[in-house]
Amino acid sequence: MTYLDTLADLIRSCLPPDAAPPADSDDLFRIYAVLLRAKGEQVTDEDVHDAWSAWMQSVDSTHKALVPFHDLDPETRAFDTPYTQAIRAASRRAANQ
Repeated sequence: MTYLDTLADLIRSCLPPDAAPPADSDDLFRIYAVLLRAKGEQVTDEDVHDAWSAWMQSVDSTHKALVPFHDLDPETRAFDTPYTQAIRAASRRAANQ
């Protein structure tokens, strides 16, 4: 386990109970850990979507949400918000450790 895995686990622990991360998403959460280190509490929903898009290209390159964030409908954009909030919360927790 690396420092990125530790941060990825912290981000997962900050998700609300009703969030449903994709199956086999360890690599995705490592990318989210990089966002935490690079942007911390300044991370945006668009950043999260870009990270998800990078991961999704290797999972399903035909996924309909593989478009720029601003091209998504509001309902699809909303899927990124819990992950943004979890990264921000994890950033605060990591800073206090």
